[in-house]
Amino acid sequence: MNLPGHPQLAYVDNLLCVEGHALDDLANQHGTPLFVYSKASMLAALAAYQRGFVGRHVQICYAMKANPSLGVLQVFAKAGCGFDIVSGGELARALAAGAAPEKIIFSGVGKTRMEMQRALEVGIGCFNVESEAEIEVLNSVALSLGKRAPISIRVNPNVDPKTHPYISTGLKGNKFGIAHDRTLATYQRAHALAGLEIVGIDCHIGSQITEEAPYLETVDRMLELVESIELAGIAIEHLDFGGGLGINYNGDSPPAAETLWSKMLQRLDARGFGQRKLMIEPGRSLVGNAGVCVTEVLYLKPGEQKNFCIVDAAMNDLPRPAMYQAFHTIIPTARHQHAEASQVYDVVGPVCESGDWIGRERRLLVRPGERLAVLSAGAYCMSMASNYNARPRAAELLLDSEHCHVIRRRETIDDQLRCEALVDETTAAAPR
Repeated sequence: MNLPGHPQLAYVDNLLCVEGHALDDLANQHGTPLFVYSKASMLAALAAYQRGFVGRHVQICYAMKANPSLGVLQVFAKAGCGFDIVSGGELARALAAGAAPEKIIFSGVGKTRMEMQRALEVGIGCFNVESEAEIEVLNSVALSLGKRAPISIRVNPNVDPKTHPYISTGLKGNKFGIAHDRTLATYQRAHALAGLEIVGIDCHIGSQITEEAPYLETVDRMLELVESIELAGIAIEHLDFGGGLGINYNGDSPPAAETLWSKMLQRLDARGFGQRKLMIEPGRSLVGNAGVCVTEVLYLKPGEQKNFCIVDAAMNDLPRPAMYQAFHTIIPTARHQHAEASQVYDVVGPVCESGDWIGRERRLLVRPGERLAVLSAGAYCMSMASNYNARPRAAELLLDSEHCHVIRRRETIDDQLRCEALVDETTAAAPR
């Protein structure tokens, strides 16, 4: 039986399997917590975008902040994707995974001079510039290297994406992009600087967006700006509409990628921009439902007000519930006909924080030693994982049909201590 929204996830003989691999077998071999990703799911999500762009000039750039594991990046690099990065570290990861530098775009509000210099040296395709101050600094860095930096100015279109406020990025109160009414003046300033080459315009209004309307409104607002910029004599080669399309976590019904883009392209066609080069930056929608976190039940703890199911995964492994009050479906990795009835539990981890919870009020039929699967864990889980409470980060597996690849081994305490040192008190300066 396949699970809705998770075509590669199914119960086979009462065992939960991903691409035919039983999660319990993988946990027995690799331990828990354990992240398991389906390559087929990733490529199927990418194919939905590709179907929507047949006959168009489009570069799909995976927004790697969603999941920057090298094995995941390699999947998208081999599929022809570019990458949307937001740091020098992500640039290094993309290159290590085989990314073509000219298919990399550099977003983010706080690029450093060192990051700019490295990106220029390797020849990335575009900087998505986010402030007037950044324009001046990037121009200076480019001139010092005898280069011209290709730029796209990120516009804040003041469109409400109707998502969680922490992942909304296109409103006036957000830190991202150039204000809509400052856009033309900013392009004119950039056009006058010798170290910059204007190649596009960019926007990104948020993440986990489940409605069409914010995207369609953004298209209209962006095209109005492009018309005014080009009337001022500044050519715009590409239009970048960002990413942010949501996935189904808890009965969410985001539009299919090809359906959404069909409607957006109709708007572009109607305004005469249908054959312009397009850039998009999907992240969560490519990897979110491709990942599962497997965790072992440690204890069942009844209480006066709540029952607790204590598992070995925690907020350091799955930070979204603690950060965003986010919902993840939680199901058993093995379905058994226990004699006892199911109960309602809060599923919580071992971290010493009351905010360390994975799921609230979940009805489960489970015993200590059994495992649970936390679904839709492919995005913004391992990418935000930490060592809080000195906990090691989990192992990651990539499943490719009959093959199982370890793309991150489980971290050890030696890994955590490697960059630290005790103070040598014999060499400490004497007190004055």
